[in-house]
Amino acid sequence: MKTQLSFANLDEINTGLLVVLAADAQTSKEPDARPKPFLLTADKTVKAAAASVFRSGEYKAGANETLLVHAPDGVAATRLLIVGLGKQAKVNVSSVRNAAGTAVRFAKPRGVRRLVLALPESNLLPPGPCARASIEGAFLGDFDPDTYRSDRKDQSVQTFTLAVPADSDKAAVKAAFAEGVIVGESQSFTRSLVNEPGNKLTPTILGQRAAQMAAEVGLKCEVHSTKKLHELKMGAFWSVSQGSAEPPALIVLRYQPEGVTGGPVLGLVGKGITFDTGGISIKPSEKMELMKYDMAGGAAMLGAMRAIALLKPRVRVIGIVCAAENMPDGKAYKPGDVVTAMSGKTIDVINTDAEGRLVLADGLTYAKQLGATHLIDAATLTGACVVALGSTNAGGFSNDDETYAKFNAALETSGEKFWRLPLGEEYAEHIKSDIADIKNTGGRYGGAITAAEFLHVFAEDTPWIHLDIAGLAWTEDSKPYIAKGPSGFAVRSILEWVRSY
Repeated sequence: MKTQLSFANLDEINTGLLVVLAADAQTSKEPDARPKPFLLTADKTVKAAAASVFRSGEYKAGANETLLVHAPDGVAATRLLIVGLGKQAKVNVSSVRNAAGTAVRFAKPRGVRRLVLALPESNLLPPGPCARASIEGAFLGDFDPDTYRSDRKDQSVQTFTLAVPADSDKAAVKAAFAEGVIVGESQSFTRSLVNEPGNKLTPTILGQRAAQMAAEVGLKCEVHSTKKLHELKMGAFWSVSQGSAEPPALIVLRYQPEGVTGGPVLGLVGKGITFDTGGISIKPSEKMELMKYDMAGGAAMLGAMRAIALLKPRVRVIGIVCAAENMPDGKAYKPGDVVTAMSGKTIDVINTDAEGRLVLADGLTYAKQLGATHLIDAATLTGACVVALGSTNAGGFSNDDETYAKFNAALETSGEKFWRLPLGEEYAEHIKSDIADIKNTGGRYGGAITAAEFLHVFAEDTPWIHLDIAGLAWTEDSKPYIAKGPSGFAVRSILEWVRSY
């Protein structure tokens, strides 16, 4: 999708679809109070074109509510699309991101290949962040998962133009716009990886895709396999992979900004299980096909590393993705096995479907060995986190309040939702083993927390954040602004956390 800026007057822009955002100014709590929709633009001609529809009361400017006006009076555009942001008091930058995605998804099935979105004019909405969010939203809306349909019709929007008021701070808007393109493309890269079937994206192929991306954006990349795992004594990672005919891949990316030699080194570690059957503790067959997205944490790290390479923050970053298939086989690891992690800790395997924490254990240890002073991991780790938080918030955990505070502040920019869950010795008691140092599950209750405590054992005292994104990495139902399927969740938050350093 080509993206561009325009500083022309809205009513003079000749386009097939001009998109303007609206909000509802109604604040009364009376049940019969009527909505008061208004356009977030100063253009009088465009306002006049929508006035009669607004007076009719049929349009309420609800969040992502659309209204199409054909041949609007006095406007060069052939069609005017109004997209609502909801109640004015609740409007924020994330509302704009979703509205931009809604506009693109409205355009796609109607054959609109070029559209213009007016940057909203409101004291509540800063132009720079809104410019970036608009582009991110456009990329979110343009992605569809039907990659392998033989009769697929390419409905992509070819050109997305952001129309900016002429009196805006052009330099600030241009910079924010450029950031939005990088972030949007990086999130789409993550989504394209997560969308791939397990037979099309093995650990080896994931490594190849990572290496190709790294070469394009200037990252250093190494991809290792079985020999390296044995050399590093990654017994936890290897145990998961040993039941598959497909070899594992240890993907290592390095970002070294020019002139930066001191300061923190941030270690980004992602779970890359390209297909998860559960192993010997096999999953139910229902919806097992979705377990192709069990590498979404690793894909999020790859997307974040892509954006980091292009946005060039002045901090050193190491990205590690531990990729494997978890399969049942005569050589597969078994419940009751004891494996030795890279750190030397012994692990009592209670359930082979709790494999993500095993690969992450060695990934965290390796990141520290490579010099990481701060750690963040991302994984579709537990169904328990989905039970606790649903598909509204992902789970966040940390052993360091200051480090998590930086992450929490980053959410203001990313617009993604995480809820911090506790850690503590009481929970750690649940993963103590009779035969080994720890066991890989802590029972039914508090499953997301005991999984995090398992990872805490390997993070040790290094400042560390764990993101359990199981409930948000895959969108179960289409929404006005995003298609059903891979979401690319956590890319923006990880990126902004890195940039905070």
